[in-house]
Amino acid sequence: MNAYVFPGQGAQFTGMGQELFENSYVAKAMFEEANEILGFAITDIMFGNDAEALKQTKVTQPAIFLHSVILAKVLGESFKPEMVAGHSLGEFSALVSANYLSFKDGLELVSKRAKAMQKACEQNPSTMAAILGLENKIIEEICSEIKEIVVPANYNCPGQLVISGSNKGIDIACEKLIEVGARRALRIPVSGAFHSPLMEIAHAELEQTIDQTNFSKGTCCIYQNVTANAVTNPDEIKENLKKQLTAPVLWTQSMQQMIADGLTSVTEVGPGKVLQGLFKKVDINIQTRSAIL
Repeated sequence: MNAYVFPGQGAQFTGMGQELFENSYVAKAMFEEANEILGFAITDIMFGNDAEALKQTKVTQPAIFLHSVILAKVLGESFKPEMVAGHSLGEFSALVSANYLSFKDGLELVSKRAKAMQKACEQNPSTMAAILGLENKIIEEICSEIKEIVVPANYNCPGQLVISGSNKGIDIACEKLIEVGARRALRIPVSGAFHSPLMEIAHAELEQTIDQTNFSKGTCCIYQNVTANAVTNPDEIKENLKKQLTAPVLWTQSMQQMIADGLTSVTEVGPGKVLQGLFKKVDINIQTRSAIL
């Protein structure tokens, strides 16, 4: 079985999407529609050279979403997923590409999510750190012992878990995790503690928007971040999506479940090749490729 997977925040690069825009009438129309929906010319930032402007959460998230969703659309009849999944933000790209959400509704949700997350980051200065070379159980135990807010956030692959929390909590956790044998404990350049209780403000805002958004029956199952299980019921998908901002991304568990369910090949749709590398860490025999025009 072939899965199409969609990257999350961090995969952006200057000039992203320009080739799609210039080589496909379908892509050009979708980008122009996106500018209208968002109320500003996101294409100017995506196709430009200002890396700092692109790094703003309110820009980054819709930019990655657009690159992924428009590429999937341009693939046309060759885009035939038997299962889909997306890492954090990528889950929204997956839902649109598998027809659970319309392009307009998906983009509006992503834009709302990005703005709410940016606001939460400004109100609660916080960060994340990647912990390498340590068992999940040890990381979970140490996080639970720290009085500051610090929690497992992204289970990326075996031996790589990202933690999320207050600046002080992350500093304490990194120090303790190095002491017990972590190969590395590195702060990552993000604007806040995604997938942690510190995103509760954003979660409350997004929940209302999700409730008001129409979800349809999709074309294949989606493996969602908060459960790592295959889901097809639109109501269940909505409930899982509501929890996503404050719950950990169970990506390792999702990949393992997809493989258990018959996955043999993976196509990454959108900027970068990060997800392909993570699948290889779980099973070296999985065939991986990037979606191309």
